[in-house]
Amino acid sequence: MDLLKRIEQHFSQLQSTSKESLREALEQLDVQLEELVPFLQSPEGKPYYRKLLYQDDQVEMLVMNWSDLECAPHDHGDSCGWIQVMNGISRNTVYEVKENELPFEVFSEYRKKGRLFFAPKKGVHKMTDPAKSDLVTLHLYSPPISGMVVYDLATCAACVVSDDCGAWWPDEQRQKLKEFKLQKSENVNL
Repeated sequence: MDLLKRIEQHFSQLQSTSKESLREALEQLDVQLEELVPFLQSPEGKPYYRKLLYQDDQVEMLVMNWSDLECAPHDHGDSCGWIQVMNGISRNTVYEVKENELPFEVFSEYRKKGRLFFAPKKGVHKMTDPAKSDLVTLHLYSPPISGMVVYDLATCAACVVSDDCGAWWPDEQRQKLKEFKLQKSENVNL
């Protein structure tokens, strides 16, 4: 069975979208890097290229292949989910955000091929391929991401982006659904 049919069959039977259930579903699906290669394309000046593999009312699954650019700090709206490193090494930087303030970095962690990490609801993070390791990641979120906030630390701004925008400041005005200014946090050393 081809990958897209296998994914559809697997998630159409999903009983729960709890943190544990999503992780178990991702692990049971057992996607291999070779199955994802046909869906990878050049990021063309962006931090990553993303391809939606599956979406229904409960979940969405995307594959991303990374350039040497880091994405902007961002959240996943009201979604949470798991990120699996399929190839390479990812540096995941986690931020703390206080209302109307610029996010500040709390810690960074490295994940290599085969590792998973959780992206909590309203959690802010950024990712990069620090070793230029041909990073490929598989993402499973519930519900499908909508209302993602992207942060521009240099200009103390944030915006809610359209569902077709990635974790970077939008190039097109139509992708900026709402833009707002933030104050520098006392914890930020800029």
